[in-house]
Amino acid sequence: MKKKIVILIIFLQTLANACPVCERQQPKILRGIMHGTGPDNSWDYVIVWSIAIIAMLTLFFSIKWLVKPGEKNKSHIKYFILNND
Repeated sequence: MKKKIVILIIFLQTLANACPVCERQQPKILRGIMHGTGPDNSWDYVIVWSIAIIAMLTLFFSIKWLVKPGEKNKSHIKYFILNND
């Protein structure tokens, strides 16, 4: 089990760091983060940031509503299931 964890950590570390050749081809903001050439144009940045914002909002609201759902209506279906004696 320990060996698998070490291999997984090494694998994730190699994904996290770009190789020197790719690092030279990246724009300054992305150096050391990703492999390959950088974004082709400005729209790539817009698309990536839009997706990142949507993902963060989704994560925020899913955790928020999981921790504190906020249904206070006594006719809500959850009360029918919880109070079914």
